[in-house]
Amino acid sequence: MGDKPPGFRGSRDWIGCVEASLCLAHFGGPQGRLCHVPRGAGLHGELEKLYSHFAGGGGPVMVGGDADARSKALLGICIGSGTEDYVLVLDPHYWGTPKSPSELQAAGWVGWQEVSAAFDPNSFYNLCLTSLSSQQQQHTLD
Repeated sequence: MGDKPPGFRGSRDWIGCVEASLCLAHFGGPQGRLCHVPRGAGLHGELEKLYSHFAGGGGPVMVGGDADARSKALLGICIGSGTEDYVLVLDPHYWGTPKSPSELQAAGWVGWQEVSAAFDPNSFYNLCLTSLSSQQQQHTLD
């Protein structure tokens, strides 16, 4: 796409959520809306937005940070009473064909995590909320 130096192509360097959203737009994939969270501790303030995203049919949310460099994808959210809020986290590094969904869960590739445990309170995070455009949704229905 021209946004990286020539040596990037073919390398094993990673891209972040910002680059992922650019790729989605460039290659005609789902729309990627970015949300920057300056500190993981502030993620609690974004939970309603995430809940609305999933309740409205939004797709996976790609997550990348700085101090917390473990990329993850959010597949759902459960807002509890008080401070008990959970996110359904998928580790995007898995590859292969699992024998069953329970195999992925048992191995830790996917599972519910308390928000305060899933995010470093001192790391910033970029979230890329994916959703199909109305044109893509219509094409899917046709």
